[in-house]
Amino acid sequence: MPLPLVHHPDYDAVSVADAHRFPMRKYTLVAQMARRAGHMLLVPEPAGFGALETVHGRDYVAAIFDGSLERKAARRIGFEITPEIAARSRAAVGGTCYAARFALEAGAAVNLAGGSHHADANGGAGFCVFNDVAVAAEQLLAGGQVKRVLIVDLDVHHGDGTARIFAGRGDVFTLSMHCEDNWPTEKPPSDLDVGLPRGAEDGVYLTTLRQVLTQGFELATPDFVFYNAGVDPHMDDRLGHLALSDGGLAARDRLVAEFCAGANVPVCGVLGGGYSKDAEAVARRHMFLVEAMSGICVPA
Repeated sequence: MPLPLVHHPDYDAVSVADAHRFPMRKYTLVAQMARRAGHMLLVPEPAGFGALETVHGRDYVAAIFDGSLERKAARRIGFEITPEIAARSRAAVGGTCYAARFALEAGAAVNLAGGSHHADANGGAGFCVFNDVAVAAEQLLAGGQVKRVLIVDLDVHHGDGTARIFAGRGDVFTLSMHCEDNWPTEKPPSDLDVGLPRGAEDGVYLTTLRQVLTQGFELATPDFVFYNAGVDPHMDDRLGHLALSDGGLAARDRLVAEFCAGANVPVCGVLGGGYSKDAEAVARRHMFLVEAMSGICVPA
């Protein structure tokens, strides 16, 4: 079975210059790269109100839908909440939910967006409007398709929103490996947190990751994994403060894929962060995830 890849045109529905800290054009670029590599892309349905309010407050979801979110709350997200931003946020959540369902069949799938891990029940932050992985995890659990979910968050920033949403839950295990001296300043505890020092390079990162994944899989005993594969640990990232090379990022993604395959656990990958003025370079780094997950798809 070819790797299921999910993409929606609304992922890049907002005109944002590459110089912006959130280079939205990367979503179109990575989709183009995937097509050139021979992949077919699946188009999801945007998430509806009911799905979103399983993890977010009803009033917050309504404010995104009707554009009435207060300016202070919108500034915390980093975008003016326009109909286009609402549409892309709903599409990204729908994409992760769709990819997760395909991962159950294929062993792996990737949403070519998602990873909005700063959004919590009360609102969004850091370019994250809705927490797509949290919504998708709730759908799988509520539907009885899985019983224990492990969220492996390797975006360079701590997965604070996800940690808050699933705090105290026995059926979701949250793991965040991030740069400790980085935003957000307040880092609520995940089930397993590992904060790396500024400037950590490939060797230290990959050695630590292998230990963290071993511990995470042993503690979580998951039957499904969500993997936030943010490429912002890269040495050229403007917001990351770590120093991974392209080779280090690719090795990271292969390591996660190998752990999931070795445990016979399906995995849904999401892109997460990546902040560079060179949107094409960011998109190429996101393709490492596609390449790694392609290697563990179950043959048809």
